[in-house]
Amino acid sequence: MKIAILGGGLMGKALAKHLLNQKCDLSIYNRSIEKITDLSAQHARICPTATEAIQNSDIVLLLLSDADAIATVLDSVEPTAFTGKLFIQMGTIAPEQSQHIENQLNSIGAEYLECPVLGSLPEAQSGKLILMAGGDEANYQQALPLLKMMGETPRYIGRTGQGAALKLAMNQLIAGLTATFSLSLALIEESQIDVEQFMQILRESALYAPTFDKKLDRMRNRHFSDPNFPTKHLAKDTRLFLEVGEQLRLDTSALEGINRLLDKTLAMGLDNTDYSAIYAAISPDRK
Repeated sequence: MKIAILGGGLMGKALAKHLLNQKCDLSIYNRSIEKITDLSAQHARICPTATEAIQNSDIVLLLLSDADAIATVLDSVEPTAFTGKLFIQMGTIAPEQSQHIENQLNSIGAEYLECPVLGSLPEAQSGKLILMAGGDEANYQQALPLLKMMGETPRYIGRTGQGAALKLAMNQLIAGLTATFSLSLALIEESQIDVEQFMQILRESALYAPTFDKKLDRMRNRHFSDPNFPTKHLAKDTRLFLEVGEQLRLDTSALEGINRLLDKTLAMGLDNTDYSAIYAAISPDRK
């Protein structure tokens, strides 16, 4: 199986390393090629153009930041390179954007599957991502051996757009849980209550989510560098959810407040830090 990855950001590069460890024949393209040249040591084919990466593959993984980035890269590809290839879109985009990409690729002879993922760099590097596929079931079956390399139990959700919608629902929970935990933690610290006592009570309750412990030290120590999932990406996904929610006439008032907090976090220059940096917007450092 010959695989191409378009996009060598945090997730793209982590998945590339994992697939190379699985002895896959891998070609990779990134607009900033210097970010991926070290993968040649693992025998990845570093491609100067997206066209070359696609031509050397059977299945193409799209691991680009948003729909605009996908359009820019695909627009640069020689039209003949698309024929007979299966493209798997793995980023977080809106359902309508996913459907548009599918229609565009189908019109030039390519197949399409959306398969956004839940998980961050450790899960990508260990093949334990949660995968949520949407699209033609025959394309899902074709992709399944590869998907099982990236996650132990891939799930087929339904038609194109439904996988994308499920991923937005999950990322909305990331934003909501992080923001509400940050606010509670800020109150605990400002009230000079023992944080571990607070956490012990929280862990014993139905309110607990494991992400609270994962982000606790980052928030308390204000250590937001070396992100697995940057704040700017969570902010992008939150805006996407708001757009989709407006189309569906959902009341997104609560998320609108979190969106303003994320905008404040970005304005503080924390766009490339871990998304737990929302704590810095909620509780400014008084040292």
